[in-house]
Formats: sequence, structure tokens, C-alpha cells
Amino acid sequence: MNFRRQFIATTLLATGSLIAGRASFAHGDAKHADTQRTAINIEQQDWGIAGDFNQISRTIPVIMTDGMRFVPDRVEVRLGETIRFVHHNVDRVLHEMVIGTKPVLDKHADLMMRFPGMEHDAPWMTHVAPGGSSEIVWTFNRAGTFDFACLIPGHYQAGMVGTIIVSHG
Repeated sequence: MNFRRQFIATTLLATGSLIAGRASFAHGDAKHADTQRTAINIEQQDWGIAGDFNQISRTIPVIMTDGMRFVPDRVEVRLGETIRFVHHNVDRVLHEMVIGTKPVLDKHADLMMRFPGMEHDAPWMTHVAPGGSSEIVWTFNRAGTFDFACLIPGHYQAGMVGTIIVSHG
């Protein structure tokens, strides 16, 4: 689903939930769906496509710190690699990792500021509870420089961002 359709669908769902008085908050303590294993949305994105667990090239650990940072905040991969990102949140607050292009992340961050309780599940994003772990498996089938960020309100603005460089070799 492209970003525009996803935004409209998310907005309609969030509005309907609020009207019904049963809004659920994606950034609360509730457990989130394991989107990496179910690969709900396997559409090609500008930054790649949902990866197959049977095709993982390598695993990259990503630490989410209490200083609103990712370690590492720069990742280099080869075109065609399927990467398993394993996230460890060592902070006392919820974090997330969302992979995309800067314009897409900027738009999503703006939406998160306006609708902080919005729910979203896509294979290029994951939520990680305080002290918890999570994974994203992603195939980088397009060369270029892409970004990842925590889009929870205030985190992106505090600089919780990183870069993924996909090269031909």
C-alpha cells in the first residue's frame, strides 16, 4: 500500500476508533503484532521490500539508547542483501525503528505529532518496549541512501535517526 493510501486508511480507522470511544494507542504498553513474521505489506518500497527469513544475508544489532540515539546510526549494506535488524531498547521508554526515505519519514513524523495514538503495522517498522527486543527483516533491492528513525513524538525531533547506505558492491 503506498503511503497516501496507508495514511487515508489509518486516518479513517483512527477517526472511527475515536468516535466509537475505543481508541487503541499503538505507543502504549500493549503488545504489537509481529509484522516481520507475517509480512502484511510486501509491496515494493523506494527503500526495498519485506525480506524473507529464509534469505537473511546477515544480522545487524541496533541498540536504542536513553540518549535518543541508535547505535549504530549508520549502516552499510550491499544491493540485494536481506538484513535482519535485531533491536534492543536499553531505554526506559518505548522506541521504534522505521525505515524509509527522508521525505516519507518527515511526513510520518508529522502525522505522529498530530495523531500520537495512531496504529500502524508495516514490515519496515517495529516498536520496541523498554528493555525489550524486536526485529525487522528487509531486502535492500534498490541502491541509494535511505534513513531510519524513531517517529514517536519528540524522538525524531531529538535526533533519533540513522542512515542506511545501499551500494552495488
